[in-house]
Amino acid sequence: MKKTGFTARAVALGGVIAALYVALSMAAAALGLSSGVIQVRFSEALCILPCFTPAAIPGVTVGCFLTNVIAGGEPLDMIFGTVATLIGAVGTFLLRKNRWLAAVPPILANVLIIPWVLQTAYGVTDSYWFLMLTIFAGEFISIGILGELLYTAVDKSGLAARMRV
Repeated sequence: MKKTGFTARAVALGGVIAALYVALSMAAAALGLSSGVIQVRFSEALCILPCFTPAAIPGVTVGCFLTNVIAGGEPLDMIFGTVATLIGAVGTFLLRKNRWLAAVPPILANVLIIPWVLQTAYGVTDSYWFLMLTIFAGEFISIGILGELLYTAVDKSGLAARMRV
């Protein structure tokens, strides 16, 4: 019989990742880093985890949705922000063999989707191109730098082998 990805271990790991996503998002918000022109969300570093386990895909997706609900986000943000995270996580999983390319899908998904969300749901009047640039800066810091540091830590610590489900 073929084993599916919906084991109790996979669900638990996804839940832990979702909880970490929410906690790190709240920490960034408390420090004033998750809003403003360039948004640096520590939780976005977790979007590199699908390189190690498919359980991270629902983990970061649910974590993003819960963060938007807890933070009182607009419904369009709850939906499309979560979709951007899901697209990015799936892309990271698909590119998991190349750690440097694996960080690209979440950055790209957010750069393309979130400016529209900011303009439509929150009435931000900055140009789409300017918002793309500022979203890119925040995502590059969060995923391109912090995510790669997390990748190295998980890989070198042996945690990667324990994350396999």
